[in-house]
Amino acid sequence: MAIDLDGVTRRYGDRLALDGVSLRLAAGSTLAVLGANGAGKTTLLRILATLLRPHGGEARVLGAALPAEGWRVRGRIGLLAHDPLLYSELSARENLRFHARLHGVDPARIEALLNEVGLAPRGDEPVRTLSRGLTQRVAICRAVLHAPEVLLLDEPYANLDPAAIAGVAPLIGRASGATRVVISHDVDAGLAEADLVLGLSAGRTVVLAPPASVGTAELATIYGGGVGRGERVA
Repeated sequence: MAIDLDGVTRRYGDRLALDGVSLRLAAGSTLAVLGANGAGKTTLLRILATLLRPHGGEARVLGAALPAEGWRVRGRIGLLAHDPLLYSELSARENLRFHARLHGVDPARIEALLNEVGLAPRGDEPVRTLSRGLTQRVAICRAVLHAPEVLLLDEPYANLDPAAIAGVAPLIGRASGATRVVISHDVDAGLAEADLVLGLSAGRTVVLAPPASVGTAELATIYGGGVGRGERVA
């Protein structure tokens, strides 16, 4: 298993953000995480990225127990979060060079990625001057720069138009070959990406099933009703 969770809990003060989440995800598979705002999706992603410590249960990523063995797998994980994790005063190329040095990546890969996402002509502009969509493309390059085995993706296609999505899909989609955990507010997109669906509500697992088994009743359980296929959840 690439990801193995057994009764994982996480608290913020008296509030349980995750309440006994358990699942197993095989290498190369995709987990879609669905849930309303505050359901615990981002908390789960941050635990898998070794950025948060669980308060209970056991979490393993690529065989490493978290948080004690997080150092073994940080270089094998790629995280794409709401925060692009870029230095705004540096250019796209400078940001990617910085991360390349951290991971021991051949600088030639930077140019290959910038070309692939259509950013090579603007690679020397400060990130702060780029649109949200262009910044998202740089963040995607950063997340995949070191060819991670596990990709943790929070709304990966946010701010991207269809052409941009087509350009980044080979890097973060199924074609990447990575094990993926994808948070999506687009129900259909999330289900289409998935081999397994985790539905969270108030930190608890309310659905854990293959996408073909997730219908109107299951979505109502996740979102409290009123959400169906073909809809986005704010």
